[in-house]
Amino acid sequence: MACAPGPDPLGDSSGHERPKWDNKLQYLLSCVGFAVGLGNFWRFPYLCQSHGGGAFLIPYLIALAFEGIPLFHIELAIGQRLRRGSIGVWRAISPYLGGVGLGSFTVSFLISLYYNTVLTWVLWYLLNSFQHPLPWSTCPLDRNQTGFVEECQGSSSTSYFWYRQTLNVTADIDYSGSIQWRLLVCLAACWAVVYLCVIRGIESTGKAIYFTALFPYLVLTIFFIRGLTLPGATEGLIYLFTPNMQTLQNPRVWLDAATQIFFSLSLAFGGHMALASYNPPRNDCEKDAVIISLVNSMTSLYASIAVFSVLGFKAANDYGHCLDRNILSLTNEFDFPDQSISRDDYAAVLAHLNATQPESVARLHLESCHLQDFLDKSASGTGLAFMVFTEAILYMPGAPVWAVLFFAMLFTLGLSSMFGNMEAVITPLLDMGALPRWVPKEVLTGLVCLVCFLLATCFTLQSGNYWLEVFDNYASLNLIIFAFFEVVGVIYVYGMERFCDDIAWMTGRRPGLYWRVTWKVISPLLLFTIIVAYITFLAWTTLSYRAWNPQYKLFPLRQEKSYPGWVQAICAFLSFLPALWVPGVALAQLLARHRRKQENVQQDMHLKLQDSVVC
Repeated sequence: MACAPGPDPLGDSSGHERPKWDNKLQYLLSCVGFAVGLGNFWRFPYLCQSHGGGAFLIPYLIALAFEGIPLFHIELAIGQRLRRGSIGVWRAISPYLGGVGLGSFTVSFLISLYYNTVLTWVLWYLLNSFQHPLPWSTCPLDRNQTGFVEECQGSSSTSYFWYRQTLNVTADIDYSGSIQWRLLVCLAACWAVVYLCVIRGIESTGKAIYFTALFPYLVLTIFFIRGLTLPGATEGLIYLFTPNMQTLQNPRVWLDAATQIFFSLSLAFGGHMALASYNPPRNDCEKDAVIISLVNSMTSLYASIAVFSVLGFKAANDYGHCLDRNILSLTNEFDFPDQSISRDDYAAVLAHLNATQPESVARLHLESCHLQDFLDKSASGTGLAFMVFTEAILYMPGAPVWAVLFFAMLFTLGLSSMFGNMEAVITPLLDMGALPRWVPKEVLTGLVCLVCFLLATCFTLQSGNYWLEVFDNYASLNLIIFAFFEVVGVIYVYGMERFCDDIAWMTGRRPGLYWRVTWKVISPLLLFTIIVAYITFLAWTTLSYRAWNPQYKLFPLRQEKSYPGWVQAICAFLSFLPALWVPGVALAQLLARHRRKQENVQQDMHLKLQDSVVC
């Protein structure tokens, strides 16, 4: 056991007592709640399914071991040791690295804007789930009450409810449209809930986190058990986990695995530093980093099983309905008795008719029914939550109950992540003394939430969904850049030996070879490779979006459109502007130092002149 270093010269020296967690469980749940978010539910299963099934776990676990856990340990350890938020931590390490903290603060602020908008949509669906039948189960009638709305008939009831009755989306990002007042009210309600939960910092979020972090696991377990009992669940899970080792030859698979680990653990946001800064100085941060990282990854796998068991059930239903439609066509064409062709007999009957009466069969234009095709219709993000999964719920007995549970789970899942995002914004402001000490914390928190709400109203426009995709796709590159500077700043500027001494003082043991090698060599190289690959990928990717356009000739497929020039400029702005804090602050510090040096030289010359005059 290493001897404790001397006094804590870099700790919180603001002169006021820093809040503390009530207990260790509260802290662990807060970190798990921040790390485990919507991406674990609607991003990881999609990547696993589309990138070789079980084979995707190989690059995923490699990225977890050599990128995720080491970087997560750095964030928890440095936040706990220096007892400050992201901006304070980097100013303490080196004034020249203050831009890393400001950049993380900026990105956390931007992400809070659109992340809570996703919760707005979830809340809207949750409120609409308290009715039977569910409003997305059937198409609405047209104005003449003689048929269904054409746009809904041309797509599906779930797509219509999402794109038209929820978003009322425009066909082009150039046309902003009007504010959707139902979404604006839900947005205000979401920010009110966030404010009430974070009003007193960890003193209030620490109480709420017991529910918001644990309730999603309860609902996920219910879906897990129910999903495994559904017909078609086995096919869904086989489809998910059947390994295709050939996909590992694709560099994009490795890039997606590395970035999924990165965003899944919420690295470089500054939130984990803020949460760890409220820990006792002698807390075992190494064990915390490993436990939280493993819980996060196991949650992703757990969610994947629940999701694809339900999607397998949906695919089996869709496959069965496809067979039923073809059987009905055969029955009518060849005058078979009703119910004489079962689903199991369909293939044999069709083969016989193709052999004996091929021309009659060809005239029917039968659908191509293959279970694999329905399993291939995967989706991620909002498409999975608001269209694919909601359609699957319609097939389940007691659909409204399952819808309420599902969207309540998503809401609490996102809410606990918002706690961490808001800590990443509010804690640095408190550490910097953004408001005088006599102003209550509740006022600062209220001002931050109000500003976020006002700025986020742009996402309630009819084009808001397109803008949310812009923020989500192009603001995230900055985080990988900040993570690279985190490793370099702590290990090479703060110093490896000094950092290891700090960990020995906090945990009672020095970091082993695994930690030292990953911090010094593997993690920086891996992050640098990801940055280069990510920028290369963006450079070769057309800046485009997929618009919902009922006039599109291939509707209900979404129309691929290029972003107009002014939107491309905003994409570039979001991609690199927060990262410009790093060279900007370093340059400002360098100029300030040069100016102070000149002032000192001038002052010395002035004193020498005075001395010579006196002589």
